[in-house]
Amino acid sequence: MALNTSAETPLPVGEVSRLIGGWIDRLGAVWVEGQITQLSRRPGAGVVFLTLRDPSYDISVGVTCFRQVFDTVADVVSEGARVVVLAKPEWYAPRGQLSLRATEIRPVGVGELLARLELLKKTLAAEGLFAADRKKPLPFLPQLIGLVCGRASAAERDVLENARRRWPAVRFEVRNVPVQGVHAVPQVVQAVKELDALDEVDVIIVARGGGSVEDLLPFSDEQLVRAVAACRTPVVSAIGHEPDTPLLDYVADLRASTPTDAAKKVVPDVGEELERVRQLRDRARRCLVGLVEREERGLAQALARPSIQNPHRMIDEREEQVGALVERSRRTLGHLLDRADSELTHTHARVVALSPAATLQRGYAVLQRAGGHVVRDPADVAVDDTLRARVAAGEFTVRVSATEVADGADGPDGGVGRGAAEQ
Repeated sequence: MALNTSAETPLPVGEVSRLIGGWIDRLGAVWVEGQITQLSRRPGAGVVFLTLRDPSYDISVGVTCFRQVFDTVADVVSEGARVVVLAKPEWYAPRGQLSLRATEIRPVGVGELLARLELLKKTLAAEGLFAADRKKPLPFLPQLIGLVCGRASAAERDVLENARRRWPAVRFEVRNVPVQGVHAVPQVVQAVKELDALDEVDVIIVARGGGSVEDLLPFSDEQLVRAVAACRTPVVSAIGHEPDTPLLDYVADLRASTPTDAAKKVVPDVGEELERVRQLRDRARRCLVGLVEREERGLAQALARPSIQNPHRMIDEREEQVGALVERSRRTLGHLLDRADSELTHTHARVVALSPAATLQRGYAVLQRAGGHVVRDPADVAVDDTLRARVAAGEFTVRVSATEVADGADGPDGGVGRGAAEQ
């Protein structure tokens, strides 16, 4: 509600508290889930006081209920248990304190917890947080390992001792945090983020020993899963024993069955690596010796060849062959040129004999009409036609005076056309 106040006209604390209480009284009852962190049952008192805390966040709220409401679940509910309560918000004006008045309390069973975890697992898997292609490979030899574990826990001892036994030079950046209870999730998340922010940390191990389903619940919390998924540093999950599979195992880049197994998977064994180096060195030496020996044998075989022992022998043999081929080619080319010269002479004689100029030299003439057509028949010309006569020494013009055809064979061609022509 909006109030008109100022520094000159402030509201008393009691009035503010009364107004807040009036607004909260209008709220209805709600179902609330949380973990009981404090439980107070005073003998003879008719009211039970308890504190509900959100395991994922550093938030808690007080709850009150009548003894008969709590007595229905007193045998199965204690500090650390997860419960669902039906409560109405209340405002205690004298202290300005918000609390919940519970009218029903229900414990959260293991079956229900497992069902919720399975639903959360499907939701996160659908988002791709468990996909294999987003998992980062671990470095071969990490120089600095971040370790998140309980203080002075067996998990911490197993990781440190086994890692240093395998590679004595390995270094650790340890963050001791609660690994169960209401404070576990926020502190584990904070520790993971701190280690991920350190550039010198090569890999992060989150380790915890075995426990019940309720004890391992912090490592299936959605906030922790998303924090690990956002890490740029590879994360190894080493929670509980082999059968334990919190959601952290699915989002981590590598799952180890136990903290000891995590140390073996993250840190190489110095003895095994030295043996592997020795084997590789021996293998390389054998390969190199075999290569040199094979090349030596090949070189010896090459030197034993006649072409290497007497390199000029092949040249001398080829020289004789080349000389014989050159002489043969010269003879062949000479024969071809002589035959071609003879054929050219004969062809030239035939061309000269068949040439029209040679015919004209024998006294013949060629008559052509004005258009250049040769006259072959007296019938092709008429009287007074002008023709051009071509002889061996040149040309001149003639005019037809009369035409007739002779019957005899007086000419050398078997017949001569006779007529009168004037030049």
